[in-house]
Amino acid sequence: MDALISLWLPMLLSAVAVFFASSIIWMAMPIHKKDYKGVGGRESELVACIKSLGISPGVYMFPFADCRNRDDPAAKQRFKEGPSGTITVMAPGFNFGKTLGLWMFNLVLVSIFIGYIASVALKPGTEYLRVFQLVGATAFLAHGGSALCDSIWKGRPWSLLPGALFDAIVYALITAGVFGWLWPKAI
Repeated sequence: MDALISLWLPMLLSAVAVFFASSIIWMAMPIHKKDYKGVGGRESELVACIKSLGISPGVYMFPFADCRNRDDPAAKQRFKEGPSGTITVMAPGFNFGKTLGLWMFNLVLVSIFIGYIASVALKPGTEYLRVFQLVGATAFLAHGGSALCDSIWKGRPWSLLPGALFDAIVYALITAGVFGWLWPKAI
């Protein structure tokens, strides 16, 4: 526990650095500019349709087929005819400040777990490169581990995978660099 507590500064500083890096990547770089598409001039019709159906916030799949009815001929026909997809409906009143706060909380939590793994695997005084390797690999898994699964299972377009992996690599390099720089010296 003492080893983890001694990592409070790299955990906090790496989370803050990744927060700012993510802001720069998402606001100033072109890599994510085409991640989301609008539905064009028919947005008001789509929104009215969702409202009229009374769909509450959640993640929905269409056509819907779970394990109990996947062999149903009607379900198979709906998938064959298409379209198919998922839709995420969020609660009204998106709050950007709250979302950024939750993102920062997530980054701190990820950094704490990375710090825990590093504190168990490495001793004080471990050389920079070894800390960088372990923390970098762990951070890459933490920040990018779901990117491939999102394309496989959630239908996220494959064209978005390079951007997600780019983010994960940048976040991992920053985290590894901060931990390596501030790793506790041998006693």
